[in-house]
Amino acid sequence: MNEKLFTLALFEIILAILVSVVIIYISYSILHRLFFKNIDLKGGNAAFTVFTSGIVLSIGLILSEIIPSITNMVRLSTTQTDAIDVGTIVQYGGLYLLIGFLAAVIINASVFFLFSILTRGINEFQAIKDDNMSVSILVVATLLSITLIVKDSIALLISSIIPYPEVSNFL
Repeated sequence: MNEKLFTLALFEIILAILVSVVIIYISYSILHRLFFKNIDLKGGNAAFTVFTSGIVLSIGLILSEIIPSITNMVRLSTTQTDAIDVGTIVQYGGLYLLIGFLAAVIINASVFFLFSILTRGINEFQAIKDDNMSVSILVVATLLSITLIVKDSIALLISSIIPYPEVSNFL
């Protein structure tokens, strides 16, 4: 058994769980406080539950592109002679998560902007508060579609700022 690889895999699992739980908790809290103060998951509003599920899934898709970049940095720090220190890993990891959070905010805002343009006269938030499932499903489908399209670009952006070691050109 490769102990170094095993330790790295355990670290990656723990990091992914911790980061995912914290980010999804914060996102749900912000969503609930800003838009749906009087609605909770116990109240029987299925549209809110569908909408919240779409937001959580969108965030999960974005995080699935960010966590590997953080673990790549950890791998680089354990395999390279010019090791990356823990402070640098934390800084870059925070930067990656900030980029992911901003991407999620931009995606959500663009979905609501797009939906508002496409459906003039419908207030999405009020419709979801009023338990309008058709609006909720359409908003979530649009959100997930845009997230699926954009997530690879987010991964590429984050990969471009990973501090890879200098490699000489052999050609």
